Amino acid sequence: MAILKNDTFLRALMRQPTAYTPIWIMRQAGRYLPEYKSTRAKAGSFLGLAKNPDYCTEVTLQPLDRFPLDAAILFSDILTVPDAMGLGLYFSDGEGPKFERPLRTEEDVKRLPLADMNSLQYVTDAVSQIRGALDGRVPLIGFAGSPFTLACYMIEGGGSDDFRLTKTMMFQRPDLLHTILDKNTESVITYLNAQIAAGAQAVQLFDTWGGALSHHAYQTFSLPYAKRVMAGLKREHEGRVVPRIFFTKGGASWLESMAAIGADALGLDWTIQIGDAKKRVGHQVALQGNLDPLTLFATPDVITREAEQVLNDFAYDKNATGHVFNLGHGISQFTNPEHVEALVHAVHRASARE
Repeated sequence: MAILKNDTFLRALMRQPTAYTPIWIMRQAGRYLPEYKSTRAKAGSFLGLAKNPDYCTEVTLQPLDRFPLDAAILFSDILTVPDAMGLGLYFSDGEGPKFERPLRTEEDVKRLPLADMNSLQYVTDAVSQIRGALDGRVPLIGFAGSPFTLACYMIEGGGSDDFRLTKTMMFQRPDLLHTILDKNTESVITYLNAQIAAGAQAVQLFDTWGGALSHHAYQTFSLPYAKRVMAGLKREHEGRVVPRIFFTKGGASWLESMAAIGADALGLDWTIQIGDAKKRVGHQVALQGNLDPLTLFATPDVITREAEQVLNDFAYDKNATGHVFNLGHGISQFTNPEHVEALVHAVHRASARE
């Protein structure tokens, strides 16, 4: 692998001094870019895109060719893992991801296998290919969904507004949910370690639906399994630490317990002031975030002002190490790419340190 030319992102995750605050954007390779839409059309379908390493490489690099971002993130989907557990992932137009065989009965849960890593070879092939294509420009992030978030999709059979089926199982048959979570945890650990072995230089665990839980349920069904994932990940590769990021959307109430699970950084959504988060977790972890994604629908001068506010909120004590700038969730498909460019330049300019 080529020597890494820009390690600012990795250094920030390890709370080391950096010349400026690095930035990447969740879903930075996606539908807001016309070049992504063109590649997606060539692929014929989302899965045709996600399961082809050549296309994955192409779309992963597209935002880096437009913007001076400080990290690339593998183009994939969190639902590749349950698909590799035999649930039959497919996409319906206008409805998002669905599973042909959701987990509804005790028998469904009992026969659920661990993810077949051979069927995920296309992901690790993409990681290796992207690393080669990056040629050391910036680090590559690998990722997976958290055991609980994956379980939500696996039980509901797709997305949900209220997670009625998942929570019914949680309250009436917690043993079944724990069985699913155990299998998901083992699968995610193996999957992320395979990404690291293939060349991912940092990994993020997306707990997208953890915030839908009550305090007790989060501490029982989400956080312990995320902790197990963190403990099971390969710590070093290619002679350096592989930082681990944990992100629970809606998780501001649990920052202290999240900071104790062994992650190097916590992702934050926009519902908490980042300076308050920093005060609560001290220097246990780096922080990633946390601009409201819809800020990017404002004018560039407003985007700049709001980005500077996040930077200033984090650096209130003049100790600015340990911040990776990001949105508080994924970028909207309707975002103007020129506004993303304005954001990236604003963050780099405003955070530059002499």
